[in-house]
Amino acid sequence: MTVIGAAGRLYIDGAWRGGQGAMRDVVNPATGKVVTTVPDATPAEVDAAVDAARRAFDSGAWSGLSGRERSRVLYRAAALIQEHAEELAQLETTDTGKPIQFSRMVDVGNTVTHFEYYAGLAYSIDGATRQTGMPALAYTVREPIGVVAAVTPFNFPMILSTSKIAPALAAGNTVVHKPAEDTPLTALRIAELLTEAGLPPGVLNVVTGGGPVGESLVRHPGVDKVAFTGSTAVGRRIASAAAETLKPVTVELGGKSAQIVFADADLDAAGQAAVSGFVFNTGQFCMGGTRLLVQRPVYDEMVTRVVGGAVHVPVGDPLSPETVVGPMAGQRHLDKVRGYVELAASEGATIAAGGGRVDTLDGYYFAPTVITDVDQGSRLVQEEIFGPVVTVQPFDTEQEAIAMANGTSFGLAAGLHTRDVARAHRVAGKLKAGMVWVNTWGMLDVTVPFGGYKQSGYGREYGPEGLHEYTQTKSVLLPLT
Repeated sequence: MTVIGAAGRLYIDGAWRGGQGAMRDVVNPATGKVVTTVPDATPAEVDAAVDAARRAFDSGAWSGLSGRERSRVLYRAAALIQEHAEELAQLETTDTGKPIQFSRMVDVGNTVTHFEYYAGLAYSIDGATRQTGMPALAYTVREPIGVVAAVTPFNFPMILSTSKIAPALAAGNTVVHKPAEDTPLTALRIAELLTEAGLPPGVLNVVTGGGPVGESLVRHPGVDKVAFTGSTAVGRRIASAAAETLKPVTVELGGKSAQIVFADADLDAAGQAAVSGFVFNTGQFCMGGTRLLVQRPVYDEMVTRVVGGAVHVPVGDPLSPETVVGPMAGQRHLDKVRGYVELAASEGATIAAGGGRVDTLDGYYFAPTVITDVDQGSRLVQEEIFGPVVTVQPFDTEQEAIAMANGTSFGLAAGLHTRDVARAHRVAGKLKAGMVWVNTWGMLDVTVPFGGYKQSGYGREYGPEGLHEYTQTKSVLLPLT
């Protein structure tokens, strides 16, 4: 496996550039061993990346191309990523600890799809003619915004970066990408592959490092738009910083999603969805179903099913194709999850399954954990844990279930299980979430937009809506007399 051919360097203006800042270890969370090092970009290097993106945009080397010409490059990028699929999957698993089967099928697969889908949409960026009361021809056009700062988290490095980069490039923008400090390797490799596909120098730049690097990028006067995925706390700071220069912002933030099981549900399917909903990606999934709400007549049976499923989830070496749950992304993430479970015990909740570190394995492993007898006001219910932990609560009526599901500050996703089609539509309409699943969990497709309500953010990714986030509308009026 190629780790990265440019350890200790940044990708700026189409080439590797030696990092002048302090070096940061990239650690394999499955072993705790250092894989390579990357630099914390200095303010001068952030300036250089933004300047390169600005020159590339203003020159028209990319923004001046037709949608068809941009599309061809993005299709080539998709083909190159597919050609290097195994290399990228190995990098992603080494960097994040996620199971290799997920890296191959979910992460690389979706990355290829992002570029293919937005390559197709690059053809269809258009405006409209408008009827007016004036003797004039009036029409609108959609134009690229300019230099986009994409700041992305550690849990899905490829997916959450290319869900921004692909539509931004399709619309004609240039990009400076700041990946998570812990998981930068695929971002650097993909930037190299996009240059090979024909992306002009400066159109995509990658600067690595911690929070100060991202903040300097967000505040930079040369950046025209910010796209961020991460925690709600950091999202607030980014939105505030971007407001200083009135930059438009897309923020996809935290979640605390409820999965409701009604008594008439298919309990086999609901049980499978409940387990997969909280262990997927080792629970490091902002749309994870981490709150299970079960109607009282089937509550005990569902708890038994979920506990039985959780204890049999394969936990282990992420390079093994049998593994479903790998290690947490790092020590601080492991400590955070362990702290919440200790809180549950102190509050009198029941740890029905799991509840601790997997000591038989090296690395940052935490056992899939099921917690019952927890109050709605508990921090375990109200705060994002971001690990393989689910709380289970009973309810009696449909109205109570809706109130409990909506009873947090988040609104990223929600779901319900029922055989009653009328109830499915009725409840889905009352759930305050940007994505609602019925009789399933976690289905996502690049054609279907997602994003948050409430403290889960604003703006949308995926679909044509995701492309429109990277354009601005201009109106043109031409007198006809």
